Amino acid sequence: MPHLHAAYNLARWLLRDDRNAEDAVQEACLRAFRFFKDVRNDDVRPWLLGIVRNACYDWLRQNRHLEDQVEFDEALGSGATAPAGDVGYADPLSMLDQKARAERINRAIAALAPAFREVIVLREIEEMRYEDIARIAGVPVGTVMSRLSRARAMLRHALREERPVTLHERTS
Repeated sequence: MPHLHAAYNLARWLLRDDRNAEDAVQEACLRAFRFFKDVRNDDVRPWLLGIVRNACYDWLRQNRHLEDQVEFDEALGSGATAPAGDVGYADPLSMLDQKARAERINRAIAALAPAFREVIVLREIEEMRYEDIARIAGVPVGTVMSRLSRARAMLRHALREERPVTLHERTS
């Protein structure tokens, strides 16, 4: 299952909870195995992610009362990397600034409505084509483009409003 990571990533972003994402991917895989013989090789990734998406939305419909109780933090546990150009030495303040910026972006993505969150995740994180996103979401390509444009605008707005002071500015 070369697309399992992408499936889990989409489920985690849609459900905003690791355990529920694992359950949704497992359910999606069970559904997918029943119909795998009918799929052509070039169609596997969007086909599987479509099933994952549907499993996530099924879970959200069944557990609507729980969906806002779980906080999702993508940056938790991820190691910060050295900024480009730093060879062998990572400036701790730069690493903290980078981690804070990633956390802000992840919070802004997590705050989007599921329809906007899914197109951002599929396009910007999974780097999928518009046509494949349209197949996964079951909407026309124009709708994908519209949702993506609106999602990007909402992210810009959310990130512009938050504008925190960087650690470099705090220590000056």
